[in-house]
Amino acid sequence: MDNQQLRQAGLKVTVPRLKILQLLEQVKTRHLSAEDIYKALLESGEDIGLATVYRVLTQFETAGLVKRRNFEEGYSVFELDKGPHHDHLFCIKCGKVDEFVDKKIEQRQKAVAKDKGYKMTDHSLIIYGICSVCCKKRATK
Repeated sequence: MDNQQLRQAGLKVTVPRLKILQLLEQVKTRHLSAEDIYKALLESGEDIGLATVYRVLTQFETAGLVKRRNFEEGYSVFELDKGPHHDHLFCIKCGKVDEFVDKKIEQRQKAVAKDKGYKMTDHSLIIYGICSVCCKKRATK
């Protein structure tokens, strides 16, 4: 994303906005908490405060650039709003988030909404569980 896209979203181009956007675009893990972003910025030598990170992420969310995913106990992660719809798996032990797409689940949700007289505009499915890494750790204890 470049300066023009920020402007098109109605946002002034600032260093914190550019740095946070670049980080979200370059990171391998698509789902980052505000704290993860803050730590990554500190590690790269950026002097951007945690309050600024939260403020910028909220602005990005309002502008439709990122989506906030809320998980258990107020844990939120952010991801760029790109690509097709997907759902999430959330590890209740380590906080890992995985994405998946399942056509049957998508069709079933649409059918349920239609059967109940709803025109579905959006939905969110989160499956909570324990990831394979945490299961292995648990088994070895």
